This record gives sequence, structure tokens and C-alpha cells, in this order.
Amino acid sequence: MKTVAALIFSAASLLAAVNGFVVNGTTGKPQPNVIVTLVQPGQNGMQNIGSVKTDAEGKFEIDKPYPPGPVLLQSFYSGVTYTQMLPPGSPTTGVPVKVFEATTNPESGKVAQHMILIEPGPGAMAISETFLCENQTQQTYSDPSKGSVQFFVPDAARGRIQVTVSAPGGMPISRPAEKTKKPGIYKVDYALKPGETRFDVAYSLPAGDVFLGKRVDDATPTRLVTPSSVTLTGDGIDSLGQEPQTQAHIYDVKTPDFKVKIEGTGSLRAPDGSGQPADEDDGHPQVESGAARIYSELPWVLGLTLAILALGGVMLYRKGTA
Repeated sequence: MKTVAALIFSAASLLAAVNGFVVNGTTGKPQPNVIVTLVQPGQNGMQNIGSVKTDAEGKFEIDKPYPPGPVLLQSFYSGVTYTQMLPPGSPTTGVPVKVFEATTNPESGKVAQHMILIEPGPGAMAISETFLCENQTQQTYSDPSKGSVQFFVPDAARGRIQVTVSAPGGMPISRPAEKTKKPGIYKVDYALKPGETRFDVAYSLPAGDVFLGKRVDDATPTRLVTPSSVTLTGDGIDSLGQEPQTQAHIYDVKTPDFKVKIEGTGSLRAPDGSGQPADEDDGHPQVESGAARIYSELPWVLGLTLAILALGGVMLYRKGTA
């Protein structure tokens, strides 16, 4: 049974009152009627602490007690949810929150780069695709019918297609890959806020020496990346050389449909395993007990990071020697 002192200490340890103001980043003015919700991650998922609507001056206050620890402010406006973290010790008064007007204009949601990392092995071929989207406007691109990115997956793909989204200033979350009406074409419905958003797609294929691909968007530059021990040949691709540090091969895709011959096996990942599948997304960042997920997915993250660095290194190298 708890003592009176313990109960007093427990009550005193609770934090209360988070207040601030919401500004519309598109208009630069305070934004009324925004739903602001305070949630806290825990062992049993996200706990909804309280929810309010901003007043005529864009101000809000959630006067609800909650245990110490990180909390999230989620603001829902114009069909889009904006999430920001309040780490322990950070101010909980006068918290600035920014939202934006939503648009379906594709100029606000361009895919700047598409990279396909091919890692052939003796038992399977691992495919990791990365889309870097740049929104240089002050509007959020949201088009659920088309999604923010679309990509092709061969019929022979095994298991679940994993999609991880990293938004500007946000935590990586899992999103579903949704089928479109076009055969083999999938989409990811995730609003593109101003800044850079990264989509990582991962799936596996049966072991083989041929890879069939398709560029869904002809306007987006597409690169193929392989480990130093793996080379590609075929019509529709041009070699850009090797990145000096990792010796990864980089290829430029020239045609909408391409078929490449694969020679060799290898991986850019750490040799001690592969990443674990991400949890399904319910709209909140996922929380789980045990080691942080970044450690379980480190090999996959390292592989993708090395490939992107390889691409950047080769492009700089070619520019310097031109």
C-alpha cells in the first residue's frame, strides 16, 4: 500500500498544461479551428491525453496531467495531421505549431530522385527503393487518389512490401503499399509537407540473374545501385561508374521499361543480418519495448545510406572530372 508521501510525490510528478499557438505557414497568420491533440507513447501504445480546438487567435491549451516523458502534439488541419515531439525538459508553454494549406497541385510534390538498390544473394534478391520528394512550396501536397509516390513491383515479389516514410522533422513511420488499377503499380498515400520527405520501399524476389523494372514517372531521374561485386548489363541503362569509397556501381535508367542482366552476388548491408519488418501504421509513430527500432533496422538503413552516398559521390566525381 502506498504511503501518503508516495502518493503526494506521485501526484507532484505529473505534468500539466501544454499551451501554444498555431500559425498557418501558407498565409503566415494565426489559424483558428485547428484540432490539437496531446498524446504520449507508452508500452500499450499511444495514450490520448487531451484534445482542443484553437481559438480565433490560433491559441490552444490542454490542461490535463500526464506522467513525465516525451509527448507528441498532433494538429489536424485541412485533412492533414502534423506531428511534433516535445522531449522531456522542453518548454510546454507558448509552443509554436505550424500547419499549411493542402493542395493537389503536383508541383508541390515532386519526386526529385528515385534509387533502386539491387542486392542479389544465393537464396533471394533484396530490392530497396528510395524516393526523395522535395516540396519547395508553402503548401502540403495531398492527393489520396494518386498517392505521393507510385512504384512498380514485379509479380514474383515475395511477402509483404515494406514502406517507411521519413517526413521533415518527424519520426520514421510505416505506411501501407496500396495497389492501383494498373498491374504491378503501387502507391503510398502520405501528405508531403514543405521540405524533403523520404520513402523507403523494400521487398524481395527469388534468386536469379535478371531484374525487370519500370519507371512509373518518366520525369523522375532513376538510378540503379549495386554492390562492388555485382554488375549490370542491358539496354536502357548507362553506367555512371563507381563511387570511390564503397566502389558501388551506379547506373542511369534511360527507358520507361528496362531489363538488366545481373552478374555476381553481394550486399551493401552489414553482414550480420537484415532489418526487421516495421509495424503497421495507425497514424501515430510506433513505440515498442526493448531495443530501439533503429538498431534492429540498422543494416537496412546503412545499406540505403551507403547507396545514397555512393550516388552522390559518383555525381560529384563526374562533375569534377567533366
